[in-house]
Amino acid sequence: MLVKGDKKIIRGWVFYDWANSVYNLVISSAIFPIFYENVSTSRFLEKHNLQELPEGMQVTVDFFGHEFSSSVLISYVLSASFLVVSVLSPMLSGVADLTGNKKRFMQFFCYLGAISCMSLYFFKDVPYEVGMLSIFLGSIGFWNSLVFYNAFLPEIAEPEDHDKISARGFSMGYFGSMILLVICLLIIMKIDPKYTSLSFLLVGIWWISFSQFTFRVLPVNVHNRPKQKGVLLNGFKELRNVLKEFLKTRRLKRYLLSFFFFNTGIQTVMLMAVYFAKKEIDWPSDGGDSGLIIAILLIQILGAVGAFIMSRLSSKIGNIYTLMISVSIWIGICVVAYFIHTPVEFYGLAAAVGLVMGGVQAVGRSTYSKFLPETQDHASYFSFYDVTEKIGIVIGTFSFGLMEVLFGSIRYSISAVAFFFVIGMIALFFVPKKEVDSVVSTS
Repeated sequence: MLVKGDKKIIRGWVFYDWANSVYNLVISSAIFPIFYENVSTSRFLEKHNLQELPEGMQVTVDFFGHEFSSSVLISYVLSASFLVVSVLSPMLSGVADLTGNKKRFMQFFCYLGAISCMSLYFFKDVPYEVGMLSIFLGSIGFWNSLVFYNAFLPEIAEPEDHDKISARGFSMGYFGSMILLVICLLIIMKIDPKYTSLSFLLVGIWWISFSQFTFRVLPVNVHNRPKQKGVLLNGFKELRNVLKEFLKTRRLKRYLLSFFFFNTGIQTVMLMAVYFAKKEIDWPSDGGDSGLIIAILLIQILGAVGAFIMSRLSSKIGNIYTLMISVSIWIGICVVAYFIHTPVEFYGLAAAVGLVMGGVQAVGRSTYSKFLPETQDHASYFSFYDVTEKIGIVIGTFSFGLMEVLFGSIRYSISAVAFFFVIGMIALFFVPKKEVDSVVSTS
């Protein structure tokens, strides 16, 4: 039987943040977005026999016979991947809870994501339809693995330790991903930029290799559930039972509503910030690639610091008040972002993003974990958290791309992001301090 507070298991659990966060940094935020925009521009110029992009002309890509802005295409592909995750995670989490196989599902999606990242090595040599499949599957693998990973937190630690452990995980992720990013940058800048694609191979190798520390210590079938037939059908029944329990909670439901909105804003910023910066910031003649990398490194360093600051703050004033402070800062960031144009202004904004990004993610995850009722169905409960997050990202990334289509500038997309933060902030005021209705799991 698993004993909560086992330091070896907690260390192993935290290490998965170290393993998987290289996807978030190298693929989602740093090297691949820049690589993708550069490849798209190069192909566009070659197609139209141009030496350089004329002022005011927008780079478009051909995708199944339709022309899209490069940033609109990536936002739509990511939206589609999150939609798939939103469908898969509740279905599989019910099966995982019923069979006790959270670890096996986590391993499968970890390997799917890592191998998909490695296949990006061929991105510049294949059609967009093939290359975007790697992005699509990589996103599904990364985010679905986190459903089962997060579900272990309430099983390995007591509620009073969730904030600290969650923050430790995010900080480990920030530091680990920075190490690989620096390695990738040394290859690109000191050897040759043509080796940029090696970064994607390294992400997959790093992710698979370091995840073994986690898989070695995390238990299988924590609650010793017996093997059953018809697990898929019974998994749906299990999920339905958990949904009935969930609907009885008042604090958890209201918190999840607020989380839906403010996290939609955060994830949209994380996924689309580089595409915004490439188009809207007045970079020097090199296109701003080195400046963007510096800004992303700054975000990573301050993200690790911010996670610990917010964890300490939540222990003093409570999780909800801490989230209110963080979300209010995010609203200010959106307002400022609309008006910035210079690299220096972007660096200042990146510093502010770093301080609140890691903190609000860590506290957001631990708050949900602390608000859970007594239950053995942690994967099913975290699937609601995950579906809320992914549907939010679908809406966020789609809205981001749609605003650019409607208004002809990615700058207007910021207004959609700000809207999500404002609604999330309002919803936080309605989260009660204590659970009114006592919910006891019957599972």
